[in-house]
Amino acid sequence: MIKFQNVTKTYRPNTVALDNVSFEIKPKEFVCIVGKSGAGKTTLLKMILTEESPTQGRVFFDDCDIHKIKKSKICIHRRKIGTVFQDYKLLPFKTVYENIAYVLEVVGMGDKDIISQVPEVLDVVGLSEKANNFPLELSQGERQRAAIARAIAHRPEVILADEPTGNLDPYNTSDVIKLLVKIHEMGTTVLLSTHNREVVNSLEKRVITLEKGKLIRDEEKGRFVL
Repeated sequence: MIKFQNVTKTYRPNTVALDNVSFEIKPKEFVCIVGKSGAGKTTLLKMILTEESPTQGRVFFDDCDIHKIKKSKICIHRRKIGTVFQDYKLLPFKTVYENIAYVLEVVGMGDKDIISQVPEVLDVVGLSEKANNFPLELSQGERQRAAIARAIAHRPEVILADEPTGNLDPYNTSDVIKLLVKIHEMGTTVLLSTHNREVVNSLEKRVITLEKGKLIRDEEKGRFVL
């Protein structure tokens, strides 16, 4: 489904973010991307979103070399992906309901389908009673669950979660990880970028470890051992 083929990304002056990285992710896998700050985790995810391009090598999504896609077609590729960030990136002047509905409007969904789908997504993440709240009226954990709801609303093939628990306490971290596991069990491929050792070791999922841009370990049911 996703394939990195000898990917190197260099920033000037002579800063290597990724160094000859190769791996393949199958449909419906749950993969943890781990490493210290600056290891290349975010750059790797941005490659999948086509927000960054390789200096060398190729990145494939569903057998398509995504960095050869015409700019006018990139939006079609990105609709296959949902993203979750550490800082939520919710629109502050829209309610939880409106944040999710907005994404569905952008992908061209009609009003009737939006009215049907938004409540379903809110139920999945346990925020049905918070639909009319604004982001600042939510707890940190609720904001992240709202962000996850927005990410899955258009039913993407893949979720990219970039340090989604970085701002959360252990209780809310557990809730968010359980939700990502639930989404995975519903058939979605999940890539979780994190430096949280406890989260990675509790999941017992595949672990890809980056260090200074190099892929140093790729293990089924791996552990965070840096």
